[in-house]
Amino acid sequence: MSRVVDISKAISETAYRTYERMLLNEVKNGPIPKHVAIIMDGNRRFAQEFGFSSAVEGHIQGKRKLEEVLEWCLELGVKVLTVYAFSTENFRRREEEVNALMDLFAKSFRDAADDPRVHKYKVKIRAIGQISLLPKHVRDAIKYAEDKTKDYNEYLLNIAVAYGGREEIISAIRKIAQDVKAGKISPSDIDERMVSTYLYTGDIPDPDLILRTSGEERISNFLLWQLAYSELYFTDIYWPEFRKIDFLRAIRSYQKRQRRFGK
Repeated sequence: MSRVVDISKAISETAYRTYERMLLNEVKNGPIPKHVAIIMDGNRRFAQEFGFSSAVEGHIQGKRKLEEVLEWCLELGVKVLTVYAFSTENFRRREEEVNALMDLFAKSFRDAADDPRVHKYKVKIRAIGQISLLPKHVRDAIKYAEDKTKDYNEYLLNIAVAYGGREEIISAIRKIAQDVKAGKISPSDIDERMVSTYLYTGDIPDPDLILRTSGEERISNFLLWQLAYSELYFTDIYWPEFRKIDFLRAIRSYQKRQRRFGK
């Protein structure tokens, strides 16, 4: 019986790999988004459904999934990947979970900075959000990663941590008001392009594609200004279960849409 199960499993895996290769070739022949943003949702529900002892185990699996997704982006030539790792609202979670997440973030930034793939492909790592709200060991890890990759410009990995879209816009408004008061700019200078330059992402193009895992179909205060003309894609798969074919299907969906930008 076990031999039959093994054969069935091997056939299933072969079929999956064949479909994955076919999908990859199809996607490579279409327009590749320059900037993909991901709301990495479902870690806690994944941990609960699969019987892990705590939600932290789901977050650990989520960290590993991000490493895989970065590889997929490098393979396709997606130049910018922005991921929503921790919102300002997430600080309201149980203290035990928040503390474990902070330790995981610190380890993740240091691991990324020391990853040979990051240096091979010249991936710049950057944290966006209210970094001052984070514990010192996380801020130190962020600085370590940003300093080690600051001269790279081939690819960019933005990790949104202690991030809120409304707070980002408010921060930009404050900075603009200060510059108006200081006489650096006049109110008549303020337009859409200028406002964009005052955001955390002011030096990169807005996301072409924003995808969210776990089945939820909302933006949850993520890149509120930047998503004005982004294509949105939702999948019901929890983040740690997100497969390469799921990613490729999202890219294929993007490729089949006509982006008119309001025209």
